[in-house]
Amino acid sequence: MTETRRRSPAKARPAAAAKEMLPEMSAPWEPVCPVVAVVNQKGGVGKTTLCVNLASALAASGRRTLVVDCDPQGHASLGLAWKGGEGAPALYDVLAGRATPAQAIAPIIKPGLWLLAATPDLSGAEVELAAVTEREFRLRRMVAGITGFDAILLDCPPSLGLLTVNALTAASRVLVPLQCEFFALEGLTRLMNTVEMIRSRLNPRLSVSGIVLSLFEKENPLHAHVAAEVRKHFGALVCDTVLYKDLAVSIAPSFGRPAFWYDPRAAGAWDYLRLAEEMGGRLWPESHRGVS
Repeated sequence: MTETRRRSPAKARPAAAAKEMLPEMSAPWEPVCPVVAVVNQKGGVGKTTLCVNLASALAASGRRTLVVDCDPQGHASLGLAWKGGEGAPALYDVLAGRATPAQAIAPIIKPGLWLLAATPDLSGAEVELAAVTEREFRLRRMVAGITGFDAILLDCPPSLGLLTVNALTAASRVLVPLQCEFFALEGLTRLMNTVEMIRSRLNPRLSVSGIVLSLFEKENPLHAHVAAEVRKHFGALVCDTVLYKDLAVSIAPSFGRPAFWYDPRAAGAWDYLRLAEEMGGRLWPESHRGVS
């Protein structure tokens, strides 16, 4: 394989041009476990917080869980106190063919949780992948070779660029965090259109497992209004569990810990345990059948 040179970071291509980026789908595939893309093209909605804390809650419930940090900012890696050190293999190295997933996946803090970290090098991947044949399937091929987990969570960048397209092509499920602000419905509709485009052209197994209301404030009347509108438009896709704004959840990443491991008494930490239980019914319906 020809060695891929590192280049400067590239700007994400506009969402309006996304359809031109997408070829027809390649051969269908069957993931060995639920592969969940946690995605929202808007930043600041609690996407990485959701990914890290849901993963830790699934691990605490006995599900072997892998977090794949697909965001060059590497916030999920920071939130899980990744200590790879200089030269340690990460997602960029795997996508570039310089390392295997087994070499890059690292156990995190407590049993049951693993991480495939991101470094700033990943910001050049969109440029480098542009010249690669079937570039949208590079992450899928990597995920297809990963075994031994009950769930894989992909933390996506806050954009609809090639890294996010790769994640949606590799995933079997989509989980959308939604902050109940003024433009929430408009952005959610655009995201759902993108998911449908990926499903029809690249990944027929892709489906939306849930929309999670995040950073919710009980005292904010706008949040209550937007939440009601979202539930009206999207019905059962909206999770019953609401993630309330919580100080412990906000502080925990600075200690490199998910909320439940930072302060197991925090109300916000228990929100994620409830969400993990609810997502269990959505991701593994057979094992939850008959459970009240």
